[in-house]
Amino acid sequence: MIREAHVNGIKLVYREEGGADALPLVLIHGRTADHNDWNGITQHFAARYHVLVPDLRGHGASDHPGDYPLPGMAEDVVALLDHLGIERATVIGHSLGGVVSSLLAASHPERVERLVLEDVPTLPLHDRATIVEDDSTGFDWRMMYDTERQFLDPDPGWAAGLAKITAPTLVLSGGAASPFEAGETAARIPGARLVTIKAGHLIHVAARGAFLRAVDAFLEEEPAVSPSHVADQDGGTAP
Repeated sequence: MIREAHVNGIKLVYREEGGADALPLVLIHGRTADHNDWNGITQHFAARYHVLVPDLRGHGASDHPGDYPLPGMAEDVVALLDHLGIERATVIGHSLGGVVSSLLAASHPERVERLVLEDVPTLPLHDRATIVEDDSTGFDWRMMYDTERQFLDPDPGWAAGLAKITAPTLVLSGGAASPFEAGETAARIPGARLVTIKAGHLIHVAARGAFLRAVDAFLEEEPAVSPSHVADQDGGTAP
């Protein structure tokens, strides 16, 4: 079911699946994507969880306000939880959505039950290609420039804030085919578990089975994988 909420000064469109009385779980997409990026994943988790899949500001059918601070995106998600009367949720974020998820977990640790960060860039980023606009739609190009600026020159407090995360955390790396070093993120989060699935940046797309097995095991608190575990799955490309 596609719904909308007016929270934190904007319209936030989100998909809602699963029973409202089940444990809440939030899926947060990467840059230029929207809630459809989690198709199939949403249904998998909806069998056990109350799943919420927002379009971040500047993406999909949510408002494109022209202002895209990463902490503000995290506050949008918190405001959505407040709107729905949800105190705590498991949060799964990919790429940009993972950065937003980590900021949420660091600034509101009491709101996050468990945290999964899928191939999240460690900020600041270096040696990035210049953004070149094309005819792509479904997102605000101003968001691209604004978030890129923050990727290149982030608030130093964001990295330091990872140490404030108290939720059990799983960090997924796409391996050598990924443009990001997720291990640096995992090392900053107390007790975080690092799992490598050799699928490139889009793990949940290129290696859906391995992604779901790793996340399910983590959410069920089973000792399924060790920090050094590497799944044999190749493929995937950066957005």
